[in-house]
Amino acid sequence: MITTARMAVVDHNAAALGVPRRVLMESSGRAVADVVRAVADSGDAVAVVCGRGDNGGDGAVAVRHLGEFDVTAHLLGRSETISTETARANWQALERAEAVTRVVTDSRAIDLGDPDVVIDAMLGTGARGAPREPSATVIRTINASDATIVSVDVPSGVDADTGRAAGDAVDPDRVVTFHDNKPGLDAYDVTVADIGIPAAAERFVGPGDLPATRSPTAHKGDAGEVLVVGGGPYTGAPALAAQAAMRAGADLVRVACPRSVAREVQSFEAGLIVEPFDADHLTTAQIPGLLDRAAAHDVAVVGPGLGAAEATDEAVREFLGAYDGRTVVDADALRVVPEDADATLVCTPHAGEARAMGASILSDADRETRERETAALAERYGATVILKGRHDVVTTDSTAEGEGPSTRISRTGTAAMTVGGTGDVLAGVTGALLAVEEPFPAACAAVYANGVAGERAAAGRDRGLVATDLLAELPAALGGEGSDRL
Repeated sequence: MITTARMAVVDHNAAALGVPRRVLMESSGRAVADVVRAVADSGDAVAVVCGRGDNGGDGAVAVRHLGEFDVTAHLLGRSETISTETARANWQALERAEAVTRVVTDSRAIDLGDPDVVIDAMLGTGARGAPREPSATVIRTINASDATIVSVDVPSGVDADTGRAAGDAVDPDRVVTFHDNKPGLDAYDVTVADIGIPAAAERFVGPGDLPATRSPTAHKGDAGEVLVVGGGPYTGAPALAAQAAMRAGADLVRVACPRSVAREVQSFEAGLIVEPFDADHLTTAQIPGLLDRAAAHDVAVVGPGLGAAEATDEAVREFLGAYDGRTVVDADALRVVPEDADATLVCTPHAGEARAMGASILSDADRETRERETAALAERYGATVILKGRHDVVTTDSTAEGEGPSTRISRTGTAAMTVGGTGDVLAGVTGALLAVEEPFPAACAAVYANGVAGERAAAGRDRGLVATDLLAELPAALGGEGSDRL
């Protein structure tokens, strides 16, 4: 079972693996034709009703594979308004081949004739809300016919995730959906067609996992506010995490740190808001104030540069035990993560820190072991866990919903990123994305973009990188520049 949002990610990642949408569309259309052959007799009249998106492109491909039938293809709108290049190319292929085609720009002009089969290729899984004209009238026309109705991917007008319809919806006899079943199709006779999407498109994090482009109507605060709690023994770590959160898109980033290092932290970036507390390192005395500050933010990033003082450990333990918001836990704070925290946790350990959290894992452990141990940590802490390494492992705990853990692998990055500070950058990126995304997709996008930023900054070198080099590359990496592979 796969949601429409996840399916869009997988499609994008398949393209990054070298299986482009045009190849998938060809396989989809052929699968639709196979189902039509199962419900029709040779020579039957088939009406294919195509929308102006990729769903319509699937229908256009099906027409080419149904040569033994009397096929007429109907396009709802002008061909120049087809929304994707691949779908447009497949419709134009029908026109050049002199297939029987009709263009419908007015709902009053629809005439399907008396077909034996209707292929509903109007509205795909990305459609939302009640169908507009001419689709609404065409849907009613299809439902009123005596034809066998075959819907492509999802019945037009039906939400593929919920099965609900906001208005008119096709009532099909068969649905041909692709790659995996969709949550909203339980009420239908469904054929799930394998269209050649590699398993790696689901297993590995890729460019499809990157966040959507920000709305041009966005206002300050829409992209989230992040509080970084760190510093004391170290100043660079909280500064790196905070700058990374800014570069990853957070609108406001504040750093809560000891007054003794506040000036140094502020010096890294004028846009940071530094809120010092009166101590050389974090202690329980600062926790009530920090909890109030954290409550005013979308995400807290706890740990960068805090150090390993016993009093600091106790303070972090108290903070994480009392806070119930979204939290990225990094570095020294990972040693004291409670197993019963009310907060929504994303933990970012390397192998050594994972062992301190209770995992049995070595730095050079095989991937299967790393995945198993990461999943065990996620279940133990009820968290999303990013296990940093040559290939980052991201696992979220879904056992509460009975789904079991979900695990993804990110293969981006470079050997030059073994330098100190790149983990602090990752913590900040994760914090910024967690402010606007759910934990698992935020973590997946963060490790992927952090790795791409490192690759861009290293420019093919295996040494000489410093963590600050990643900062300038993060906006491009999150925007998909240089992110054309898994």
